[in-house]
Amino acid sequence: MALTSTPCSESTLTDRYQTTIPEPVRKALVLNKRDKIGYSIQSDGQVVISRVDQTESDPILGKFLNFIAQDIEKNPQHLQGISSDLVSRVKSLVAEVDVDLDAPLSDEDE
Repeated sequence: MALTSTPCSESTLTDRYQTTIPEPVRKALVLNKRDKIGYSIQSDGQVVISRVDQTESDPILGKFLNFIAQDIEKNPQHLQGISSDLVSRVKSLVAEVDVDLDAPLSDEDE
């Protein structure tokens, strides 16, 4: 059984060749801000867009984490636990803060 598709949404290109991905498409692809989109050009000229899963790591963060790991390995004597006073202080500072790590950021938060 062949799948047929009909356009469900459209968007317009700006003068800079930019566009907004329509909400039904964003939802279908489970896209969030800053996600990457892949484009596949089919032999019949149709273009298929898909969400690109970002499995690549941040090279700067990777270098920093490697630096930390090497330093811990070379100088384990520099490691020290945090005091219970500091733990209590941090808990008191964030006691009334509700955070949903899965919620998208609002426009004001970016």
